[in-house]
Amino acid sequence: MERIKLVFPEAAIIHRHALTVRITDMNYGRHLGHDALVSLLHEARVAALASLDLVEWDLGGCASVVADLAVQYQVEARWPDALVAETAVRPPEGRALTVYQRLRREADDRVVATARLNLVLIDPTNGRPAAVPASVRDALVRAGVA
Repeated sequence: MERIKLVFPEAAIIHRHALTVRITDMNYGRHLGHDALVSLLHEARVAALASLDLVEWDLGGCASVVADLAVQYQVEARWPDALVAETAVRPPEGRALTVYQRLRREADDRVVATARLNLVLIDPTNGRPAAVPASVRDALVRAGVA
């Protein structure tokens, strides 16, 4: 079986966010479902951007669209596990932000999943991809993302 292998950029962490596996996040295998995991990562990403005074739907005047998402599932999580989501952002390149996220179980610090996604920024006037605005770059620099 071919599997993806994501390398989480430790030095680029901008935020940590506490989450709990809800009973509604469980699937028929009695563990955190893949669809719920993506929703938890979304919540953590929005919180990470908010910590930089940024919002996903208005990044320096641009909307953002998830262009791709890769998730490496590593261990199971179950209700009512306490989790910590770590969000890291690579220095912006071109018209997108590359965001890494890692979800850990708080009890034993084991990694539940690692994810990488690309947020393409969209100019609202023409609906086309746009360069990462200076205000977003500046916020990332203040957060330690070079």
